[in-house]
Amino acid sequence: MNILGVSFDYHDAAAVLLSDGRIIAAAQEERFTRKKHDVSLPARSIEFCLRQA
Repeated sequence: MNILGVSFDYHDAAAVLLSDGRIIAAAQEERFTRKKHDVSLPARSIEFCLRQA
């Protein structure tokens, strides 16, 4: 089973992709936006994780 975990609207928005309980990819949105402690929807992080799959 694949799971896309998303955290946003608080502190350090991020996304992680899991496959059968193993981490496939993970990224914090601030790495893409260069905005420290970015709380926006992590669209770039989600895209990164899905491209790694």
